[in-house]
Amino acid sequence: MTAKSTRVPAAMQDKFNAIAQAADAFCDQRLNDEYKQLIRLALAALSRKRPSPLLKGKDNAWAAGAVHALGMVNFLFDASQTPHCKATDIQAHFGVGASLCASRSREMREALGMGQLSPEWMLRSRLDKNPLVWMLQINGLIVDVRRAPLDVQEMAFAQGFIPYVPGRKEGGA
Repeated sequence: MTAKSTRVPAAMQDKFNAIAQAADAFCDQRLNDEYKQLIRLALAALSRKRPSPLLKGKDNAWAAGAVHALGMVNFLFDASQTPHCKATDIQAHFGVGASLCASRSREMREALGMGQLSPEWMLRSRLDKNPLVWMLQINGLIVDVRRAPLDVQEMAFAQGFIPYVPGRKEGGA
């Protein structure tokens, strides 16, 4: 798993700040800091695209799309999850229609390769529940690295395949 960056090109800084501030306000009201940080990472990644898709459209539509896109990856719309909300709540907060919100969400997911259970776009608190994070091919066999010996876990972590060493979670999480 590669580390994501919050670096934003100078030419995109004002646009990034406007969208991120709008998304931050929603996260402060309805979500949490973990969502806020992940949304900022996604917006920063879009800011670095050439040309950046953030340059077209309104800031509130991109903020809504960012919340929606990461919400889809992290099951935000499932009432059994905490936090959760409806897509209509996102649309109402940002003052955008359903089609515009969905369109910006789709653009973001496609541009950044997001999908449900995408380990690189999951909330860190949900990584333990995502089996895709822990499945590795070792000597031709797919194994759950959490059940592998500690030295194998450490090797997988050192090579960036897993977010932390499960055998030492208290020190790495």
